[in-house]
Amino acid sequence: MRLTQNMTSGGIINCTAFSPLHLPIINRKFSLFPSLSTLPSVSASGRRNLSTCVQNLSHRRVQRFRASMDLEKESPMLRRDLYPSIEPYGSGFLKVSDLHTLYWEQSGNPNGHPVVFLHGGPGAGTSPSNRRFFDPEFYRIILFDQRGAGRSTPHACLDHNTTWDLIDDIEKLREHLGIPEWQVFGGSWGSTLALAYSQSHPMKVTGLVLRGIFLLRKKELDWFYEGGAAAIFPDAWEPFRDFIPENERGDFITAYNKRLNAQNLETQKHLLYLTYRISFQYAAAKIWTKWEMMTAHLLPNDENIKKGDSDAFSLAFARIENHYFINKGFLPTDSFLLDNIEKIRHIKTVIVQGRYDVCCPMMSAWDLHKAWPEAEFKVVPDAGHSANEPGNAAELVAANELLKNILKANGVSHN
Repeated sequence: MRLTQNMTSGGIINCTAFSPLHLPIINRKFSLFPSLSTLPSVSASGRRNLSTCVQNLSHRRVQRFRASMDLEKESPMLRRDLYPSIEPYGSGFLKVSDLHTLYWEQSGNPNGHPVVFLHGGPGAGTSPSNRRFFDPEFYRIILFDQRGAGRSTPHACLDHNTTWDLIDDIEKLREHLGIPEWQVFGGSWGSTLALAYSQSHPMKVTGLVLRGIFLLRKKELDWFYEGGAAAIFPDAWEPFRDFIPENERGDFITAYNKRLNAQNLETQKHLLYLTYRISFQYAAAKIWTKWEMMTAHLLPNDENIKKGDSDAFSLAFARIENHYFINKGFLPTDSFLLDNIEKIRHIKTVIVQGRYDVCCPMMSAWDLHKAWPEAEFKVVPDAGHSANEPGNAAELVAANELLKNILKANGVSHN
């Protein structure tokens, strides 16, 4: 709260800078303001102005409290079940550079409010189930595979593949589809990209739904790739660890980078060992991928773990993830995304975080929540990392329903 006193002879209290969004919660045992009788330096007229100001602030606070209570009452009424499976009504490929071409698709209502889904990894690609978080009668649902992922080409390509390239790609896709502005939905790495995109283009974003917050800071990477998460999943960690010789285990991201890119390997010099080199690269990719797939759910999910058996999926997932992580997400500073929250503070946002997320532990969502208290913050008590876990999925659907209701209240139709 910003309350300033103009130290003139009249002792006038200036409340014009006050913002009700920043009014702290009042502890019942204490008063927000001291007794007027304890302010001898303030004139009688100043005390009257202060009294009026306090009354106005109290009235605003009551209004805010009632509004928040109304929102809480409405929240249980929001739909929380996934929508039925649907098929795209349109799809295509967009050439975004001399090298890269992106797969994109649209489903739902062609005249609905646009929402773009930013997948995780990076490198994971999209899947048909991603469409089910959105009301297909209200939303125009846009999915696309980021550079090198899914059906985008070239597959697993790292050249000209950075966060800033992806942000440019999102804008090119928006313009290609003739969309003036859209809602942005992203989880895990998708939350990283959603934050970076919205901070770069805040006027193009009508709302944000973020899940499994990943700010790509060193402590987050160290937690997952340097032994922190191993304390919870030692059985899954040991194959990941044992693939790397002991003398390289001080930096697993770098050690895997050498193998995923087949750099500095003696076998690379000999055509005779080309097949072996490729097999070695796929082996590294599968082990990297399985480590994440085995830790992504609160309860083991065999279907998710089996993704690590796919050569195509694991190669793109592991190579692109590792490429981004060894380059620190191509972000200029460790706290870049938190440092730029002011640019997007005005955007209506819902943050969904599984309490037992091991891949993207809650410390990052908590840091984002503290930096951005205006955003709705939902902690799912019985979920890990995956968007497909029942608790996470329910809150993600509800978040989109909430933003849908806000858009409707503001006159957005879905003809």
